Amino acid sequence: MTARYRVAPWLEGAGIYSLVVLLVLAGAVSSPGFLRPESLLGTVQNVSLLGIAATGVAFVTYSGHYADLSVPAVMALSGIVCVSSLRWGLVPAILLGVAAGVAVGIVNGLVIGRLRANPIIWTLVTAAAGSGLIRWAFSNSQAYPSTDTAAGKAFVVLFGEKVAGVPLTVLVLAAMIAAGQFLLVKTKFGARLKLTGSSYEVARMTGVDTRGIVLAVFVLSAFAASVGGILLASLNRLGAEYIGKGYDFTSVTAVVLGGVTLAGGRGNMLGVLGGVLAIGLIETVLTLNGVSVDWQEVVKGVLFIVVVGTSAYLARRQGRDDA
Repeated sequence: MTARYRVAPWLEGAGIYSLVVLLVLAGAVSSPGFLRPESLLGTVQNVSLLGIAATGVAFVTYSGHYADLSVPAVMALSGIVCVSSLRWGLVPAILLGVAAGVAVGIVNGLVIGRLRANPIIWTLVTAAAGSGLIRWAFSNSQAYPSTDTAAGKAFVVLFGEKVAGVPLTVLVLAAMIAAGQFLLVKTKFGARLKLTGSSYEVARMTGVDTRGIVLAVFVLSAFAASVGGILLASLNRLGAEYIGKGYDFTSVTAVVLGGVTLAGGRGNMLGVLGGVLAIGLIETVLTLNGVSVDWQEVVKGVLFIVVVGTSAYLARRQGRDDA
């Protein structure tokens, strides 16, 4: 009989770091200054917003609900609400922006959890509705922060702010990865989430509040997207309906590349971080080698198809027909 060994939670998804190391070496070959600490830190900062959004999407995928495709709309909504609320101060504006995004997550969680709506179709619906609502509410215009106020001045430099020499966005990403990892592997919520992702019906019949779990993961996804959207609005110095475009599929790619299976119940945040870093390094290496932005999008699209397709295939090989 073949012995079975349980892999430590922090080792799950560690394989992605082999790819990260190879990409770092490729970057070093492409540019002599690539291995400088400031260069590597800049690479992490460039994908920090993707990483923040991906931490939230990871909970949805881990729960067996594939992905949250309303992420771009939530990012845009949070960003434009925050920018429009700066007249009341920076902190109230940020809280209002997060609240607007979390409200979308609550709607997603209630409909998908209680009515068992298809998560892909429903979150596409909320993404379309959210985008339309933004265009209607702001008359198809953009919102710009006024630099005549203290709150506006603080907001436009928020993305580039540094704490002890480390970009604020990198610190936020590190905090969210750490908090997400703790929730997944050290709490009862994580254990119940794992069971729900592995087998929804078994979890329900054993007394797990599966509806509450589904609500929680979509709220967490919306919260992460809201934080990312506010920082993205700071980077762009505006709030607009389109600023979150592309973060949905790229987040799913990072999550699945990092070892969180589409079938649910497997993976962790350390792997997700590896997936985010791999995507960032791929973009950097391609840029260093003169590959145009258009072709980089093609490469990321192919990567998404390969990663998601492989994940679904392997899940079915394991008897998970719901993948």
